[in-house]
Amino acid sequence: MGKKKTLGGMEKKEFCGRLENIKYAGIHLIIEIWGGCHLTSLSKIKKILAKAAKVCQATLLKIDLHKFSPNGGVSGIAIIQESHISIHTWPEYKYAALDIFVCGTINPYKAIDVIKKEFKPKKLQVVEVKRGVL
Repeated sequence: MGKKKTLGGMEKKEFCGRLENIKYAGIHLIIEIWGGCHLTSLSKIKKILAKAAKVCQATLLKIDLHKFSPNGGVSGIAIIQESHISIHTWPEYKYAALDIFVCGTINPYKAIDVIKKEFKPKKLQVVEVKRGVL
C-alpha cells in the first residue's frame, strides 16, 4: 500500500501519497450528482458503494446505510481500511452528495466510472482536495 521505512530497525509502512515534491495524507473527492437514479434503494446503493471500493482496490470493512422517511433519502458510509466512501441522497431533488476519501496509493478516480454507470446522473461534478499536505 505504501513505501516501507525503517524505524529503529523495524519496517514501517507509509500511507501517504506523493505528487512530485508534495507529500499528503490522502485525496478527498467531493462528488455531486444531479438527475440520478436509485437514490432511495438501500440494496442498490450498498452494491454501488461496494463496487466503488473494489475498483479503487480499497479494502472494504463495512457498509452502514439508513433510509429516511417520508422522502426516502439515504445516508450511509462504506468504511474502507484506507478511509471512507459516503453518500447522502435527496430523492425529491434527484440529487446526491458523495465523498471518497482515501490514503496511500489508492486512486479514488476509478470509482467515478462506477458512480456514472450505476446512478446514471444527468450531471456530475467532482472537486479534489489533497488532505494533510505534509
